[in-house]
Amino acid sequence: MNVLYEDNHLLVVDKPAGLLVQGGDRDTAGADDHLVARVAAWLKDKYAKPGNVYVGLVHRLDRNTSGLVVLAKTSKAAQRLSRDFAAHAVDKRYLAVVSGHTPDSASFEDHLAPSADHGSQLAPPGSPGARPARLELRTLARTPAATGAPGASLVEVRLLTGRKHQIRVQLAAHGHPLFGDRRYAPPEVAGRFSRPALHAWRITLAHPVRRDELRWEAALPADFSELLLRLGLRVTDPEKNPA
Repeated sequence: MNVLYEDNHLLVVDKPAGLLVQGGDRDTAGADDHLVARVAAWLKDKYAKPGNVYVGLVHRLDRNTSGLVVLAKTSKAAQRLSRDFAAHAVDKRYLAVVSGHTPDSASFEDHLAPSADHGSQLAPPGSPGARPARLELRTLARTPAATGAPGASLVEVRLLTGRKHQIRVQLAAHGHPLFGDRRYAPPEVAGRFSRPALHAWRITLAHPVRRDELRWEAALPADFSELLLRLGLRVTDPEKNPA
């Protein structure tokens, strides 16, 4: 757990892939070791607090997604941050490696509903549980064209809504499943990485008390960087460089 920012109201961490954000079902592997518990222990140790500490979870990442998570240190901050996330006033950017060559830019608007296997699926508007799902995509790099090779792209995704598995489901539905995604990608794509190739790399929001704009970026984890190197995905246009 890498702490990127802390003040009296909030804390921003860079979550590693494989770590739950919050404890869930007791049968889930690693249910006792999760991000909220680690942050609480870190705060107790740092400030030598004898009792419990407040850690407010205002948004989530999938277990195998790496990157930025914002946490509240007070109930007041949690309420205001939760309101901003719910109102889509927080700018969340992700990096993903997907199958195929994506367009330079695209906007996807769909409806997602819960699936029988506790994931999400595209659904017609008005069907039970269906909610709007919107995102924007910008292509940062593509593999060179080669005969017989499906190709791959590095994309930046801006989430405009926050649905369960939204990026994974929408990109797969539009023909560009994530490398390593064993739930939504076909086997030949799922087997090309050890996890869904998704990294929450940038968050921009208003401070819950001061209301000034804050922005954080999380460096790519080693496995993600190695995947880009292996595929030859390099961002050569400075205007497209996510860093």
